[in-house]
Amino acid sequence: MIVAGLGFSSAATLDSLRAAFDLAGTGHTVDALATVADKEGHAALMQFAATTALPLHFVAPADLAGQRTLTCSNRSRATYGTGSVAEASALAAAGSGARLLSPRHISDDRLATCAVAIGGQT
Repeated sequence: MIVAGLGFSSAATLDSLRAAFDLAGTGHTVDALATVADKEGHAALMQFAATTALPLHFVAPADLAGQRTLTCSNRSRATYGTGSVAEASALAAAGSGARLLSPRHISDDRLATCAVAIGGQT
């Protein structure tokens, strides 16, 4: 399974999420979306999931901390114990043995990030 992980600020818009997804997802057939569970209910996220028609997986914050990421945001590190919410969410949702196909990409407005991972059991 190929998962696009999303990290974003509370000010992120549908366009923010779409831009980050488009940058990271180029050349990949994404099967699902994932993000940290405390983002559940964010209006732009719900809109984005509906427009892509992809299943949306929510990852417990504790499951992000154990994921090895390629990039590092100080804010992500301080809040979630991981260098990238997008990368860690994609890895956690893709399952055991997952690896990143794309490090996080940042939307032009800097409000959203997206990374793509593939599960080890494909």
